[in-house]
Amino acid sequence: MEKNKQPLSIIKIGGNIIDNPAELTSFLADFSKIEGNKILVHGGGKSATKMAQSIGLVPQMIEGRRITDKPMLDVVVMIYAGEINKNIVAQLQANNTNAMGFSGADGNLIQSTKRNHPTIDYGFVGDVQKVNTPLLQTLINSGIVPVFCAITHDKNGQLLNTNADTIASELAIAASEVFEVTLNYCFEKAGVLTDVEDEDSVIQQINSELYSQLKEEGAIHSGMIPKLDNCFNSLSKGVQKIKIGHHRMLQNKAALHTTITL
Repeated sequence: MEKNKQPLSIIKIGGNIIDNPAELTSFLADFSKIEGNKILVHGGGKSATKMAQSIGLVPQMIEGRRITDKPMLDVVVMIYAGEINKNIVAQLQANNTNAMGFSGADGNLIQSTKRNHPTIDYGFVGDVQKVNTPLLQTLINSGIVPVFCAITHDKNGQLLNTNADTIASELAIAASEVFEVTLNYCFEKAGVLTDVEDEDSVIQQINSELYSQLKEEGAIHSGMIPKLDNCFNSLSKGVQKIKIGHHRMLQNKAALHTTITL
């Protein structure tokens, strides 16, 4: 095992930050102040849904996951890999952060397979298979800040809509071979809450034992469960630390947030 690995911060921002221009500007200013190696992963927000509706498409969701048929794929590629990604990269450049935007297809950075589900056809939805860690390491060591959107590819010419939380988690697992990785999930809440209406009900520390207990008691909002499952998967595969909370935690160590450990 390599000694003295350099730290790497991977930050994933949720759609609710992207949907609010003032919040996004504030987040990108905070992100730019993070010292050292870093990667940004962003979701899509409501823009893809709005664009789809404006051209007469009806977005379909099953269990919180978007069904991506061919017309919807065209929209999400245009919005996620185009408008949102390049807007973020331009704003980071304005903050003197040398960002470069990527989909999984660029440099074969993230390869996926089309999801094969026994009962649901998710359409063009990807499950991550492989991260190109050597290229990722080269980019970071060259002073580039990679900005990933939620689009990957299958190496056969097909782009795939891919869950941004999963992309962040798979990048963190792959990068932990060569870096000491902290994964941060930033969204509009202060952390994992016992009461979604009460910002002060943050569970500040969750380990696998407490997580099982909270799930049994139904104390965690169902929308948070896939995110937390992802977190524990990442920790079991070498990621050092995971934090969930509002982006103010990036600059203010005293800000309430949730830290997740095994």
